[in-house]
Amino acid sequence: MSAIPAITSTHVTSIGLVGFGAFGRLIAEHLYRYFPLIAFDPLVNAGEPRHGQVRLGSIAEVGACDLVILAVPVAELPSAIATLRPHLRPGSIVVDVGSVKVRPIEVMKAELPPDVEIVGTHPLFGPQSAKGGIKGRKIALCPVRGRSAPRIAAFLRHVLKLDVHVVSAEEHDRQAAIVQGLTHLVAKVLVRMEPLPTRLTTASFDYLMRATDMVRHDAASVFLAIERDNPFAAEVRAQFFSLAEAMRIELDQRD
Repeated sequence: MSAIPAITSTHVTSIGLVGFGAFGRLIAEHLYRYFPLIAFDPLVNAGEPRHGQVRLGSIAEVGACDLVILAVPVAELPSAIATLRPHLRPGSIVVDVGSVKVRPIEVMKAELPPDVEIVGTHPLFGPQSAKGGIKGRKIALCPVRGRSAPRIAAFLRHVLKLDVHVVSAEEHDRQAAIVQGLTHLVAKVLVRMEPLPTRLTTASFDYLMRATDMVRHDAASVFLAIERDNPFAAEVRAQFFSLAEAMRIELDQRD
């Protein structure tokens, strides 16, 4: 723990979490060893003072932390910022973990105080895919405002052992529109086709179902964010459906 300030920043001594759902708890699981954590979530029992290693507190207590992580659905980001904004201190750092980056970063730049630093992130894993640990998992990091991004990247890389990719918000969303947009879309279709075979399966089919299982329990808000809030997702979907329809026509043709 004594080495952490040298990697991140000497003034980051506490971290607040806005949102303490499945992903907020995953974050806490991997950060509590290094920083005191305070979480605020109106859906969590306010009478419960602690949840494991995390102290549950008020939005004012979370806002007073040196670094605040917004672990809320993308659609709830504006309201979460509006609740948090009055309690932030000058020089504090706000980080989001949304599945899309362009629009959330636009919201954060417009709605957060100008004396607050901003870093956008997207952990390319979730509670299901991280069950075996997060070492080597990928995370996208988008520097937005302030000088904290390199220190945060160093902590993620050297302490949490994540594979950090520093990218622009646009580059992230263009790639995520394919990487996540298609994965979640195909998974949704396969789930609706169930029951599917479980005995006479091939290795490739098993891999496909394993990928489906990784996202089948994601909250509906995650799927909607990936498909509707990513400005490049509609174009990718249109291309996918167009090619699928062309293949259907080709296969239906008789010699």
